[in-house]
Amino acid sequence: MEHSQPPALRSAGGRLALVMIVRDEARCIERCLQSARAHVDHMLVLDTGSRDDTVALARACGAEVHHMDWQASFAIARNRALELADADWNLVLDADEWIVAGGAALRGLVPTLNGPGVLRIDSHCEQGEVASHWITRLLPRGVRYAGTVHEQPVSALARRRLPVVVGHDGYLGNALELKRGRNRALLQAALQAAGGGEPYLLYQLGVDCEAYGERDAAADFYLQALECVSPDELYRPQLIVRAMHCLGKSGRLAQAMAMASESMDELAQSTNFYFTLGDLCLDGAVAHPEAAMAEWLPLAETAWLRCLALGECPEEDGRVVGRGSYWAAHNLHAIYAGAGDGVRSAHYQQLSERLRHEVMASGQGSPVRSPA
Repeated sequence: MEHSQPPALRSAGGRLALVMIVRDEARCIERCLQSARAHVDHMLVLDTGSRDDTVALARACGAEVHHMDWQASFAIARNRALELADADWNLVLDADEWIVAGGAALRGLVPTLNGPGVLRIDSHCEQGEVASHWITRLLPRGVRYAGTVHEQPVSALARRRLPVVVGHDGYLGNALELKRGRNRALLQAALQAAGGGEPYLLYQLGVDCEAYGERDAAADFYLQALECVSPDELYRPQLIVRAMHCLGKSGRLAQAMAMASESMDELAQSTNFYFTLGDLCLDGAVAHPEAAMAEWLPLAETAWLRCLALGECPEEDGRVVGRGSYWAAHNLHAIYAGAGDGVRSAHYQQLSERLRHEVMASGQGSPVRSPA
């Protein structure tokens, strides 16, 4: 075990630690640690078998490093790291994440909390998209995780969203390929152990399939999850939208449109829902050109205009940056151009460019930072 002395500063709400579990993260661990070190009292890294320079890089950044054999459970590893940190508050990050904004506020926020803190995680995806999710990552002493994979902190305490933004680039390039098969095997084993019918595990199996382009299989998992998910489950809106998307992209357009019709009241305030509905209608126009102008394209137009009316909706879990602004305007420009409506096409092209500039200036669509 290697040790380093913690910084002299301490949060007014007690000792605040950055807690990480890692393995072969030399690509990005410095970026994560450097982004957090000024905002925490201590940094603890639990390594589960790295063969690259992860451990040396973590030590060089001032982290305390411990070692543990991998036991095929993320919850076991996370809970061991939390135990070793022995802190009043624990900021949990993965190596492919980094604090983008709000880190300086952490010390002041901790004394105001009565339970776990929820942070916004901005995941950078291919084609330049950024998807935002609200995830519990600031844990008071004693809170522990459950679940072998896609583990969740277990606490009856009230959770609160905090003005802290974390970047994530684990879905880009080779990073995603290196994880192929790992999570799926763990999810399938957990589902079998549970006897099936666990909606969250089915949902995450769908997410894993979708990440690797297996949209037909993903749709089937999403549909199974929808059969047993609670109506008030927080991830249910994302589940519906992902199911619609994968059904449409796997040639099951009628099924996707039926789901959209059934969900319209439930997701009336969801930009993600209406943007995906617009995409489905565009697919319908391509598949049924004889009805494109009379039916499909007007439906797509209505959906994307609704996106602009709702706006960016930064509080919506799972929202993709731009769908409530420049992407919707761009798609309207495209359908008006295709219909020969030059005036409206030019208007929405200009609007798309202006909205893109505004969103980028706000930092919501900023490019991925290179590793430190």
